[in-house]
Amino acid sequence: MQTLTILVGSTNPVKINAVEGAFSALFPQTLIQCQGLSVPSGVPDQPMNEADTRQGAVNRVIACQRQAEADYYVAAEGGVDEFIDGPATFAYVVIADKHKQSVGRSANLPLPPVVWRALQAGEELGPVMDRQFQQTNIKHKGGAIGLLTNGRETRQSAYHQALVLAMAPFLHPQLY
Repeated sequence: MQTLTILVGSTNPVKINAVEGAFSALFPQTLIQCQGLSVPSGVPDQPMNEADTRQGAVNRVIACQRQAEADYYVAAEGGVDEFIDGPATFAYVVIADKHKQSVGRSANLPLPPVVWRALQAGEELGPVMDRQFQQTNIKHKGGAIGLLTNGRETRQSAYHQALVLAMAPFLHPQLY
């Protein structure tokens, strides 16, 4: 059985499980070995715009590439921004191998005004959502997505979809 080694730029179990699930779905006959690494994002703990969120994911992949050899290097960075339709949270994902990099993005989850105001005041999304829903450490569970969709989607499912989509250039290199 073939093995794929993947370094994930985080030790958050939600991110590691999303990567492992996405790669297992794409390569069902392959043994997937995911390892999380604690690497810096180089951006604020709560990215407040798309540019910082994307850069955080890119930075994490670069840091993974510098630490060890792997078949793939993957990072997911959650952030927030204010869009034409209001504030939302989302994530950027970056997947790289030794030759190329693919960047993907999740869907937007609209944020309640009370949450957006707390973020603008300098708080992070996880603790704000913990407080709003009387939870503990939601960012290592279903995240704001799980709370605001009544568990129909989760932080992990949003990362999973973005990762699968970002793999297209690796699955069909002749087209890219």
